[in-house]
Amino acid sequence: MTSRVALVTGGIGGIGTAICRQLARSGHKVATNYRDEAKAKAWQAAQKADGFDFAIVHGDVSDTAGAEAMVKAAEAQLGGIEILINNAGITRDTTFHKMSALQWQDVINTNLNSCFNVTRPVIEGMRERKWGRIVQISSINGQKGQYGQANYAASKAGMHGFTISLAQENAKFGITVNTVSPGYVLTEMVRAVPEDVRAKIAAQIPVGRLGDPDEIAYAVGFLIDERAAWITGANLSINGGHYMGW
Repeated sequence: MTSRVALVTGGIGGIGTAICRQLARSGHKVATNYRDEAKAKAWQAAQKADGFDFAIVHGDVSDTAGAEAMVKAAEAQLGGIEILINNAGITRDTTFHKMSALQWQDVINTNLNSCFNVTRPVIEGMRERKWGRIVQISSINGQKGQYGQANYAASKAGMHGFTISLAQENAKFGITVNTVSPGYVLTEMVRAVPEDVRAKIAAQIPVGRLGDPDEIAYAVGFLIDERAAWITGANLSINGGHYMGW
């Protein structure tokens, strides 16, 4: 496989780390962004101890200028971005009738507006090179909705709308654009949920367990492969059968 340059937003989180490792195992050079420098450097050192050498760049994906500077910093270290994984995301859960404008805006800006902020600075280079892979990490709750997550569900559903439009615009340039929609995955954040609550969630999933971050990363690795050139505008649901929509 040809070695490519990849940028994974939110790569320091559980799913993000698994994606970074998957891409590195495939021979790609990988960068991710951070807002907390001390946390990022500790993460980078831990990954290096495991044999993974990742570049880290400062950048807030919810800020247009900050995201552009982040992309430039990553490209200065590694070269032109050929693979982009829009993975960064947050939650600010509450029922809509109690939701503040700030809770709405924070989630939309970080989860959805970030797709514009980060993709816009890399798309021209991909078009010029006639090759690119873009993957949005959405969510099962962007497909089926979730009580107390009007902001999150809207942002994650919007990511796939972005995907299918961008896929149509850039297919002739050798660029594929796809979405991955994970179900409930056993990240550190989910491990903090009481065990009895996790058990109730798992009981609703046909395969009988939560997902593993590596299973999401495997799907991303599949979609960015050279041989996946005929897959674009797709949404790959990975949820253990929890939601089986078309």
